[in-house]
Amino acid sequence: MAKTFLLEIVTPEKQFFTGQVESLILPAVDGSYGIEAGHEPVVTAIEPGEARYKADGEWHDLVVTQGFAEIMSDYAVVLVSAAERPEDIDQARAERAKERAEERLRQKESRLEYIHSKAALARATARLTAAHHRH
Repeated sequence: MAKTFLLEIVTPEKQFFTGQVESLILPAVDGSYGIEAGHEPVVTAIEPGEARYKADGEWHDLVVTQGFAEIMSDYAVVLVSAAERPEDIDQARAERAKERAEERLRQKESRLEYIHSKAALARATARLTAAHHRH
């Protein structure tokens, strides 16, 4: 049996997932970040994108937004603003959100609005990518 570690994925609204996993892949600032049991302790920033975890020999995909992960040798806690499974994504809604974010970026308003628009675009793009991979 493969070595496992406890994974908790938490959003402000709910405990998205808690269980023993063999592997975890997260979208980090500098690319994909892979974690297995026995990993050295680290805290890392999470970027909007696709994440995956392997439980009972099966990979499970999800989309996460920005957040942080605390990784220890026997557990990982992922705190993100939102998490969802690809099959739960409303593709048409994500497409509309992407278009709105792109339009706001073209308008070049305040710096704060620009940052919010970039984040919204990253979330929508991650959701659409995950939805396309599912189909």
